[in-house]
Amino acid sequence: MTKPILLVSLLSFCSLYKGTAQDIEPRRWAPVPMGSHIIGLGYVYQSGDIYFDPVLQAENVTMDVHAVAGVYIQPFKLGTKLGRIDVQVPYVSAHWDGLLSGEPTVKKRYGFSDPRIRVSMNLIGPNAMNAKDMLEYYKSHPVNTMVGVSFAVTFPLGLYDEDRLLNVGQNRFVFRPQVGMVHNWGLWSYELTSSVFLFSNNNHFYNKQVRKQKPVIAVQSHLIKRFTNNMWVSLSGAYGVGGEAIVEGNELGDQHSDLLYSASFGMPLSRTQAVKIVYLHTKTLRDVGADTDSVGLSWTKLF
Repeated sequence: MTKPILLVSLLSFCSLYKGTAQDIEPRRWAPVPMGSHIIGLGYVYQSGDIYFDPVLQAENVTMDVHAVAGVYIQPFKLGTKLGRIDVQVPYVSAHWDGLLSGEPTVKKRYGFSDPRIRVSMNLIGPNAMNAKDMLEYYKSHPVNTMVGVSFAVTFPLGLYDEDRLLNVGQNRFVFRPQVGMVHNWGLWSYELTSSVFLFSNNNHFYNKQVRKQKPVIAVQSHLIKRFTNNMWVSLSGAYGVGGEAIVEGNELGDQHSDLLYSASFGMPLSRTQAVKIVYLHTKTLRDVGADTDSVGLSWTKLF
């Protein structure tokens, strides 16, 4: 395999680890009362090691990614059902380095990444209602179960240059149907969510090539403990499989099989503001993949 092909394989594989695919999101299905709006700002730092098939001659590859994102959440009503729209706009600064055929290779990129819009609907659970009525609902239903569905689209609007092997934008759509359930009992909750990530082609990959990617199937689970002072903690686990990349008809052999573990803590700052701290570890179950650690901090305001 020539060095240009090696480099394409290396950086095509690296581009999967920008935090744009599989994630862990506790309290994902928490209902938002009608008449309210939420804005938020989050920061995540991710670092780790990336492992390749030996034929790629890539060794000691590491990554460091800093990302910030602005979020807006708006509830809506469809019939009697409660829904919500989430809009997320991320900005990413990424650094990859390692040895390629024994030679040091470093890539740095920064800019706006691809924004995401997600529409969610609760099928089972509280109907669309204001904050006061929702509080009364939970008081009268201390044990309850919710089921929801969502569909998210990531748009190819991030910074992208087809003359570069690595970009903060992906130049493709990502479609994510999702179904989840939440069972609440008292101050405890259990959540289970499954997702499928579907990727459109990148028809303007490096060197005028076409890059495809097979779907990723993922599941995540959360155990959440709430406290009477509105603080909460969660322990989470997730698994994802699939996502092999194909460049010009050549399969890269980089299918993922990943475990994710996470712990989160949230607390109110006031009646309308809250912060959340997250730690996330990912571990590959294959000879190729990545082991990463991430820490995040987010702030939200309800108005």
